[in-house]
Amino acid sequence: MIPVIKHSIRFILFVFVQALIFNQLEIGWGIQFMIYPLFIFMLPWEMNVFLVMLVSFLLGVSIDSISNTYGLHASSAVMVAYLRPYIFKMFEPRDGYEAGPELTYHNMDFRWIISVQGLLLCIHHLWFFLVEIFKFNEVLYILQKTLLSVPASFVLCMLIQMVFIKKNNAR
Repeated sequence: MIPVIKHSIRFILFVFVQALIFNQLEIGWGIQFMIYPLFIFMLPWEMNVFLVMLVSFLLGVSIDSISNTYGLHASSAVMVAYLRPYIFKMFEPRDGYEAGPELTYHNMDFRWIISVQGLLLCIHHLWFFLVEIFKFNEVLYILQKTLLSVPASFVLCMLIQMVFIKKNNAR
């Protein structure tokens, strides 16, 4: 499939699944499932950072417009898109990244996925809850929401990759 069409379909699916399903779930203890950072994570690693930031902004604004969250998702998505190349560089494999395969569970080492995807989700969630609550006296609640939501979102992102992403998926 042509990469632009594939990523466009994913974009639409992530927007609607996040906004219409996962933003409506209330688990308790402040847990929120956020899967749309996976879309940003799976964009080609060699993609220009400004283009990734633009696509991430559009993703976040689309979710915000459906969810009435006034820029929370947009700012979090742009933050992740901005830091993505630095984190990819920090955890770059010894031989570098291959040009072609997507950075998914099937194509990368599991420790790399845990490190990179986990760190990106942690940054995303922490920024999201910081901007959402924006009160200094709620720092413990922000940390609670982050520490409980990151593992839940990580497991859900891994399940999505295992079920819906093909094993030999090339760019």
